[in-house]
Amino acid sequence: MNSTTERTRESTRGDAMRPLRYLVRAPLLTLHVVLALPLAVLALNPLLARIPVGKLRFDQFMISWWSGTLVRLFGFRIRAHGKPLPGAVMYVANHVSWLDIELMHSQRAIQFVAKSEIARWPLVGWLATRAGTIYHQRGSTDSMSAVMGRVVERLREGMPVGIFPEGGTGAGKQVRTFHARIFQAALDAEAPVQPVALRYGLDGMQDPDVPFSPGESFAANFIRLLGNRSMDAEVHFLEPVEATPDARRRMAEESRARIIDALGYGER
Repeated sequence: MNSTTERTRESTRGDAMRPLRYLVRAPLLTLHVVLALPLAVLALNPLLARIPVGKLRFDQFMISWWSGTLVRLFGFRIRAHGKPLPGAVMYVANHVSWLDIELMHSQRAIQFVAKSEIARWPLVGWLATRAGTIYHQRGSTDSMSAVMGRVVERLREGMPVGIFPEGGTGAGKQVRTFHARIFQAALDAEAPVQPVALRYGLDGMQDPDVPFSPGESFAANFIRLLGNRSMDAEVHFLEPVEATPDARRRMAEESRARIIDALGYGER
């Protein structure tokens, strides 16, 4: 058995407070879905989406509010550092958990590129689709070409787009190589690239119980996280990366390096 899986199961079995957390969080999560979800859906209606709420549109406000509340209901304290750039931006982040999208949404309503499997996930997939997620069939060159075209269109329309250039979630212990091809979309749209560093844990350390265990399903991870101990959910908006039209690989490497530095991993 994988050591990460063994450690996760052991920590779950030895956590005497887990039943109490389920007792408190599950009803609140149900209430959030039953009462707040219709409001979020209403906000995505084109007739109501553009109603101003402070400096935001109604749909943007509701997406950020709904997502931030969801993250907190799982026991996370959101710690935001830096500010997301306004306007059309390509945000590039390390990928730790399915919660990454909700955590970033809590700071700004963003249209993400995500794996096509997410569309089939209960609740989260439906919401992601309604929020304008661009789905990518992993391993398909044709799918990636179509995705890049849609990203360019969204950026040129002034919308922010979120990318996970690692191509999938990892164990959270390191930031894997960033695929450089997707950075071409930002160059074609003449949009800035802002790296975003994500981490879940305490005292600046990534908690190994948050990422997917090997072979773990979305439903199993969802239920397990709902009972986990409270911890911080960090989102760091970093300095944008300078566009280098002759070297998208350089942009990918610089974005990854800034995220590594922000997380304090000390590796490149």
